[in-house]
Amino acid sequence: MCVTRKAYLSTLAVLFGVLWVALAIAPLHRSDWLLENVLLLLGVAGLVATARVFPLSRISYTMLFVFICLHTIGAHYTYAEVPYDQAGRALLGFSIDELFGWERNNFDRVVHFSYGLLLAYPIREVFLRIVSVRGFWGYFLPLDLTMSTSMLYELIEWGAALNFGGDLGMAYLGTQGDVWDAHKDMALASLGALIAMTVTACINIAYQRDFAREWADSFRVRDPEPLGEVALARMRKEATP
Repeated sequence: MCVTRKAYLSTLAVLFGVLWVALAIAPLHRSDWLLENVLLLLGVAGLVATARVFPLSRISYTMLFVFICLHTIGAHYTYAEVPYDQAGRALLGFSIDELFGWERNNFDRVVHFSYGLLLAYPIREVFLRIVSVRGFWGYFLPLDLTMSTSMLYELIEWGAALNFGGDLGMAYLGTQGDVWDAHKDMALASLGALIAMTVTACINIAYQRDFAREWADSFRVRDPEPLGEVALARMRKEATP
């Protein structure tokens, strides 16, 4: 029996609600938890507000669901202290850190990678349906926006750490002593988005008959006249009575 769209999204909403409430109880650092949840709650509110006028695909909602669940876990423990390795030992019988040769808590790295991997496709869906981008730009712009918002988040982290300072600032920043932490986080988010767009392109190459034509057409010059001073002179001329 096919699950209806409403039932599917309601299930995701209930599952996230249960997880969020459970992890809102006694977080490791309440002040950091509050900071981490500001952007999360704004994002969830935005998804709820646009669900009727601009519903996304189930694929996009599922990707967003997985990402916000990962973020909720990170907010509960703080990203630098998520006990994923202990959970791996208890549930899987082996150390995740030893398997990958990690010497630090890399949950934050995983989530930054997931940011690109899981959000690039929903961003692409927005670009395609609102801006009507096609071809090359339908893959490049989601990658570009994912990279730029990843950079913006690092600036927000830096600003918050400077503003709050002390243990709260360090907990929110979560560098764990790595001076290149922000650079690595942005690189991983970019890699995740690049993988997502590459997989999307490969699927479209396989099933979209006009893929090559659409890709080539996306580089066609729509307006042969330059902008800048030419456009400014034209606007001034048109505005003159």
